[in-house]
Amino acid sequence: MSKPTVGFIGLGIMGKPMALNVLKAGFPLVVHNRSRGKVEELVAAGAQDGGSPRGVAERAEVILLCLPDAPDVEQVVAGPNGVFEGISPGKVIVDMSTSSPALARRLAARAEALGAAMLDAPVSGGETGAREGTLSIMVGGDGAALARVMPVLQAMGKTITHIGPAGAGQVAKACNQLVAALMVEAVAEAMVLATKAGVDPLRVRQALLGGAVYSRILENHGLRMLERRFEPGFKAHLHHKDLRIALSTAREYGAPLPGTALVHELYGSLVAAGKGERDNSALITVLEGLAGIVAGTSRQEE
Repeated sequence: MSKPTVGFIGLGIMGKPMALNVLKAGFPLVVHNRSRGKVEELVAAGAQDGGSPRGVAERAEVILLCLPDAPDVEQVVAGPNGVFEGISPGKVIVDMSTSSPALARRLAARAEALGAAMLDAPVSGGETGAREGTLSIMVGGDGAALARVMPVLQAMGKTITHIGPAGAGQVAKACNQLVAALMVEAVAEAMVLATKAGVDPLRVRQALLGGAVYSRILENHGLRMLERRFEPGFKAHLHHKDLRIALSTAREYGAPLPGTALVHELYGSLVAAGKGERDNSALITVLEGLAGIVAGTSRQEE
């Protein structure tokens, strides 16, 4: 049985390696991206150029999206020359962006009216997970549609969980992002406290890794903070955006998120300082500034 043609729109830090994994799994691939360079790289690897979101939708049976924000998703799917203009009954759209639950529900309803299906399936695992095909994928939408696209998702992810109806995947991702943000902030606070106290933060991190507070964020982001490696795995401005989505969703349902609100403001300070393109672990620089620390070295008052 031949594999379905897959479309992929959005070839950024996450999207490009995800698309490559789909291609490596043997699926015919049609791609589109705003910048031509990424498209040309995928075409050189064996994909076809879809030309536009509509062009991708016309040629693919499964259309994957990995875009920066909710407005981008709405424009690509429902805007002029968008996916909905090229969709036909029986096709499945899978939005793997981190976006709004409300938008996910609205677009899924429109897709259903066109005889198609749309799943919201945001991912967690960062650039490393995207490259290695070990992402955690949180899916909202119709279970039958998910079963049809499961082989495609398995080319990109190790853990694929059907959370519930349309929008549920995005709610799960909002939960993921707020937990991650608060953990990054907590690790940054710990490193700042150690530095201000004149204790080697590298040794503090090493000790914490062996105890009850071990986490991948302490291991990976903590080391990035200490080594000052802020080239993006996940950009700070995108985490700031994700927390905005979480807070907006919380307001919709009446859920108080005081810690999330605080960390959202701290990330806002980082973005306002022109550091939004850095890795989200660069949040430590905001706390260092408040503590009078320059590049990990305590600057005490004279």
